[in-house]
Amino acid sequence: MKFIVFAGLILLMVLSLLYYEWGEITGNVVAEQPYTLEVYFCPTDDCETVLINFLDSASQRIHCALFDIGLESVQNKLIEKSKVVDVKVVTDNDYLKKFNTEFVKADSHGLMHNKFCIVDNKVSTGSMNPTLNGVSRNNNNLLIIEHSGVVENFEAEFQELWLGEFKGGEKVSKQQALETYFCPEDHCAEVVKRELKKAQESIYFMTFSFTHEEIANILLLKDLDGVDVKGIMETRQVSKYSQFDRLNYNGIEVIKDSNKNNMHHKVFVIDSETVITGSFNPTEGGDRRNDENIIVIRNREIAGSFINEFNSLYSTKK
Repeated sequence: MKFIVFAGLILLMVLSLLYYEWGEITGNVVAEQPYTLEVYFCPTDDCETVLINFLDSASQRIHCALFDIGLESVQNKLIEKSKVVDVKVVTDNDYLKKFNTEFVKADSHGLMHNKFCIVDNKVSTGSMNPTLNGVSRNNNNLLIIEHSGVVENFEAEFQELWLGEFKGGEKVSKQQALETYFCPEDHCAEVVKRELKKAQESIYFMTFSFTHEEIANILLLKDLDGVDVKGIMETRQVSKYSQFDRLNYNGIEVIKDSNKNNMHHKVFVIDSETVITGSFNPTEGGDRRNDENIIVIRNREIAGSFINEFNSLYSTKK
């Protein structure tokens, strides 16, 4: 289902929308400035059409960092828009052959695992790759955010990728309503651990790949503290390296997903209020070797939409 939050000034409350104050960027942090945020869950929502319409809305620029661009409709739209706006794309070197054209560059540092596009004054992010599986078969999330500070952060990261820089300078970080982080320079695993340690009531997670021992340790400790911890993992990623058996053995209810394709989310929901999502899987590679991004959202309505997605997938457990 699609979930949209509109944030703005109090005088706009008559529109019966949801409003929040967000704002000025400090480093990679957003505070107190109106924003809009749309959340889509694939394949329930038509994520392909959402992304195509988003790209088509460009009047000045499209700057994308996309791990895999296998979807022909997205390729065609980027080619079409390149004739009238500034289009630049970075993709992982292993997938360049899928879309090798004049405005596409390959990243060669580990995996360039991002899934974001900057279109004028908006940015899309989340777990969805623009591939047939990504939009129509796998469980994914796609966020579209309009906020000047968020766009500035993602554009700065894009420029690093476009120039071939790896582990660009670390950014100043404070705890606010919306935060963006880029791995490896922003230490994404440390951000996840920091947020998990705050949990008082619940932690629900959906992870494609989960091998990070220290993140699992915090889940185990929180479970001992009485926090309700539940998780869903992609079935085909459960191996001897996964934290699946360890968590289950120690009493945390973690299930394998039932999607015959992939459960591709990378999501933690904390205390029904904080959401961590993006391209980052809780793995050592994702934290230290790959180009990744996460966004931390502190908002109960948005968290509720992700909990609904969690409950929907959890109810179909094997």
